[in-house]
Amino acid sequence: MEPGNGNRVSHHIKTAGNALVNWWRAATLDALIVGVLWLIGLELIRVPFAPLWAILGGLLQIIPTFGGMIALIGPVLAVAFSGHDEWRLGLVLGLYGVIVILEGLVIGPYILHRTTKVPWWAAFLGPIVLGIIIPFWGVLLAPPLLAIVFAFWKPGVRAR
Repeated sequence: MEPGNGNRVSHHIKTAGNALVNWWRAATLDALIVGVLWLIGLELIRVPFAPLWAILGGLLQIIPTFGGMIALIGPVLAVAFSGHDEWRLGLVLGLYGVIVILEGLVIGPYILHRTTKVPWWAAFLGPIVLGIIIPFWGVLLAPPLLAIVFAFWKPGVRAR
């Protein structure tokens, strides 16, 4: 091992660690925003126990792809058991659709870019491509992997 390689390895580990911490900050902020969107929407629709479902929606947002779907179960059941109100049930499903679209196309990529410098296009396409290459795990691992890759990415520097 050459002198200085220990410093280089230490630097790389620190860079990757900082990228993961920044990704976690982005995921937490994303979850908080989604929780607030759930709270506003569910309160407007007058869903029973709206604050509880909003908190769960925010917490479950940490689980990529599947968290939002799991979060939908509570509000749907609350509306279904509160009476035969198909209109409100449709509004809850529509709210879910709006939140998923906003989070997937705007909020998530924007926050990931602001905290980890991952470009919007990579934040959007990364989970899709990795989900095709490595089904299930690719979707889960794409955001933190992208954060690490772009932490080492130096624009204008070519590999030797």
